[in-house]
Amino acid sequence: MEPFLVSARKYRPLNFDDVVGQSAITNTLEKSIANNHLAQALLFCGPRGVGKTSCARILAKKINEKELGTSTEEDYAFNIFELDAASNNSVDDIRNLVDQVRIPPQKGAYKVYIIDEVHMLSTAAFNAFLKTLEEPPKHAIFILATTEKHKIIPTILSRCQIYDFKRIAVTDMALHLGKIAADQGITAHPDALHLIAQKADGALRDALSIFDRIVSYTGKDLSRQAVSENLNILDYDTYFTATEFMLAGDIPSSLLLFNDCLSLGFDGHHFIQGLASHLRDLMLAQFPATISLMEVGEETKQRYEAQAKQTPPNFLLGAIDIANHCDLQFKNAKNQRLLVELSIMKIASILSGGEKKNRDWTEVSDSPIIPTTEFKEHTPKKVIQEPTTNTSSDALEIKTTSAPIINDVIEETASAPIVEEVVVETTSNPTIDELPIAKPIPVDVPVPVESPSTPILNLEKKEGVSGLSIASLKAKKAHEKALKNKVQVDSPIIEDPFTEEVLQKHWNDYVEKIEQEGQKIIASNLNADQPKLLDHFVIGITLPNDTMKKEVERAQSGVLDYLKAKLNNHSITLKVSVLETMDTKYAFTPEEKYEKIRSKNPAVDVLRQSFDLDLQ
Repeated sequence: MEPFLVSARKYRPLNFDDVVGQSAITNTLEKSIANNHLAQALLFCGPRGVGKTSCARILAKKINEKELGTSTEEDYAFNIFELDAASNNSVDDIRNLVDQVRIPPQKGAYKVYIIDEVHMLSTAAFNAFLKTLEEPPKHAIFILATTEKHKIIPTILSRCQIYDFKRIAVTDMALHLGKIAADQGITAHPDALHLIAQKADGALRDALSIFDRIVSYTGKDLSRQAVSENLNILDYDTYFTATEFMLAGDIPSSLLLFNDCLSLGFDGHHFIQGLASHLRDLMLAQFPATISLMEVGEETKQRYEAQAKQTPPNFLLGAIDIANHCDLQFKNAKNQRLLVELSIMKIASILSGGEKKNRDWTEVSDSPIIPTTEFKEHTPKKVIQEPTTNTSSDALEIKTTSAPIINDVIEETASAPIVEEVVVETTSNPTIDELPIAKPIPVDVPVPVESPSTPILNLEKKEGVSGLSIASLKAKKAHEKALKNKVQVDSPIIEDPFTEEVLQKHWNDYVEKIEQEGQKIIASNLNADQPKLLDHFVIGITLPNDTMKKEVERAQSGVLDYLKAKLNNHSITLKVSVLETMDTKYAFTPEEKYEKIRSKNPAVDVLRQSFDLDLQ
């Protein structure tokens, strides 16, 4: 029984034409040999399994063949020296190599030294190699190979001609695997070869190893299902079916399909990553110019084109965004399965309107954004008035034919009658700056002049916006505009009287509340003095220094809002002052010290005059 030879060794390239996916480098090396323009130190760097060592061996062979003018099958092994720097990385190993370099070749013109995994050399070994690498004998050529160029010291890099090997494309790799399968008499489905090439991630040696393993599993018939089962990956059928369910808005079937994937041993991260790649390929399939970017077989490509025609672009954009966000948040999620299921439900709800109504699924604003409150003289399209008689609060319910229903509750504290006539500004496509606004119009009462103490109409924003989105910028602009042009409610200012004891009770309650919330600094500042009731609902506190004053003034809006609500008085203001103290001197002059001592004991002055002492 002959020993089995793995495909990576059996089909190792013997000529530059056999090297897969590195035509730019192989053409450069061939022309360098033909024109006698080859450097004496070369560095081959790139990912694993892309042909670095193979190109180094082919180059060593081609150099001596050109010099002798023959193209025999002789490999000139006696002129090629390979050193594995991973296990020979000491200074002594490099010194032995330098000693060998001095000896000229017995046959052929060049000695070629191939040092693999050169980044494993120690710093001392690199330094011992510098001089020889810079000025080698004319018969010596060094070829260094590495997968981690950044670990090589700059003095070595500057002495080498660098060749960067790229990852092998999936198409090139699948074509090469097809040739090997034909040579071995194996029937291989194109999609199966593409799956192997994608799994190899640009490394042909890995692809050949996977190919050998699957051939051992399937025999002479290499199908896509067998490859998917052996490699434990989800095939295209799973994602085509999942996309069909989501396009139809079939959430239960989508969740059951995801559960089936989990039962087969796949985790949620694997599923959502594959779904994102599938949606990306569907987007590429919608444009003829980008179809070539898809790294799939021809049959699968046709399936993508057929499904892409049935998929709206806005669905793909929203679905890709949701899947990408789920991918980013998966590792930090407490309940990872729920995160993926929620993303699936969001994608399946896009076409049914769920995603449009809640366009920001992940970020919710902590505080409502007040939309613009500008009123314009426009005739409403249609208004249905529903008067109310509640004296404590009037709920104005507005229904229009072209705008969504708005239910805003406006607290009424005045007895002035209000006519239930509502002016509504609507547009066909309302944005955050064009939301319908309800404005009550009083009877025979002029519009009150704006004043800072008049409460504004609180319009709650029902959907959160991201802090770094166009919607948030528009909302911020609308908020600033609303603060500048406040909505006036024609009701008098609430000014219920209160006592200083009640004030101090609510003040202490607020301090205790914010301290429990973790705002200990501001709570300590507010607790430094008990508030006192001054004239006309002015609350005064006195603090020890300016720093505490600034902190309290910065947080006074929260204090006032709390007190206004508890005391039912909207005219409350806060006056913060600083305690005036005498400046304390911490340094004394010698004269001041002497006067202080003499005031306590006059005999000290007699002593100084008797001995004629000076003050130092």
